[in-house]
Amino acid sequence: MKPKIIIDALALLGPLTGIGRYTYENAKELIRLDNYQIDYFYGYTSDKLITPSSAQGTKSLRSVIVKNPLVKAVIRKVMFRLSGMMASRYNLYWQPNFIPNNSIKADKIVATVHDFSWEIYPEFQPIERVKYFQKHFYSSIAQCNHIITGSEYTKREIIERIEIAPDKITVIYHGINHSVFYPRQSNDKPIQKYILAVGSIEPRKNLKNLLMAYSMLDKEFRDEYHLLLVGAAGWNNQEIVNEIKALSQWVSYSGYVSDDELALLYTNASLFIYPSLYEGFGIPPLEAMACGTPVIVSNASTLPEICADAAYYVDPLDTQSIKEGILKILSDETLQKALVTKGFARGKEFSWEKSAMKHQALFDKVLGK
Repeated sequence: MKPKIIIDALALLGPLTGIGRYTYENAKELIRLDNYQIDYFYGYTSDKLITPSSAQGTKSLRSVIVKNPLVKAVIRKVMFRLSGMMASRYNLYWQPNFIPNNSIKADKIVATVHDFSWEIYPEFQPIERVKYFQKHFYSSIAQCNHIITGSEYTKREIIERIEIAPDKITVIYHGINHSVFYPRQSNDKPIQKYILAVGSIEPRKNLKNLLMAYSMLDKEFRDEYHLLLVGAAGWNNQEIVNEIKALSQWVSYSGYVSDDELALLYTNASLFIYPSLYEGFGIPPLEAMACGTPVIVSNASTLPEICADAAYYVDPLDTQSIKEGILKILSDETLQKALVTKGFARGKEFSWEKSAMKHQALFDKVLGK
């Protein structure tokens, strides 16, 4: 009889950002591997995995409550109480989004800890989220049988902050979907050259410094290379929105786009830039590499580990460094070609199939199989 597991899938109820993508892609692959009987927790339990298109095509519970911290806190308590009424008991509960719901009944608990942004950069998080993590994170993690994380960098952070044996922490790199992210052919090549940045419009993504660095470029350069921002609306972004409006002759924001649209945008971009101040992994640079685009990333947190020698590094706190990085790449065709070649090779090292197989191997180990 297959082990019965439950996956917290609340992150799927809305546009997929990093954790939602991680949850969905691994869950999809675990279904394909077919070693478990799987249920999903959406505030209710279901044996059906919600697809991104179905979640994004409706005004989901998550999209409604996320804008109101008070409502969000109340809804969370109600959902946890409802989950406590579930009759089922599971062999294993996987929480891919930090804090396990202690009302879900399971023999073994595995949680994925992506980063410590809520603790290291609390000013970059909604205060309601910071308070929730401060209250629940450490006590909930102490109940886990094993922790997954996406990088050696974050594993070191976990060891520094939590009294846990290193062998109870497993690093499993995220993946990219190679059936989607590859160099796209299009009959409608863009007339305007552009630099692409992908990520939620919020402080942690460091878009303020990117916009400032871009504004320091000569007008002739900005006329040749516009800046395109793509991603969910995020939060606390009015200052960034104002900067975008001030530079609207050269800067545009497209909002959230589909994966196919994003792959085409990566392919046609002259340069991809990811100046984030702090990441637990960083999927977009790998997607851009897989699409054949030269990549600039910040030299902070996990990004040097994930991107290795396939990216050009800048100091995210130094606008001059960001500006010089942009100029360096776009003025040096030899460097561009070298980064594209290395990027293709680096991108091939990451796949969701590989990630899911490692998750399954870990779950089997925790289950004693």
